[in-house]
Amino acid sequence: MIWLNRLSAFIARYRGLPVFIAVALIAANFVLQFFDLGWVTDSNLLLHVGVIIGLVGLLLAEALG
Repeated sequence: MIWLNRLSAFIARYRGLPVFIAVALIAANFVLQFFDLGWVTDSNLLLHVGVIIGLVGLLLAEALG
């Protein structure tokens, strides 16, 4: 449980970081669409991971205040 305390303290200190990471992943997904990288670009992996990280980051930032 100590890792959970460290993670919550880190997110409380840097509340916008997960959203910035999510935006970077979504932008990287857009750029990688121009290259044929197989299943990574076909499945839009970075887009989906970015959206999940962004939503979870917003929820955690609001909860940790």
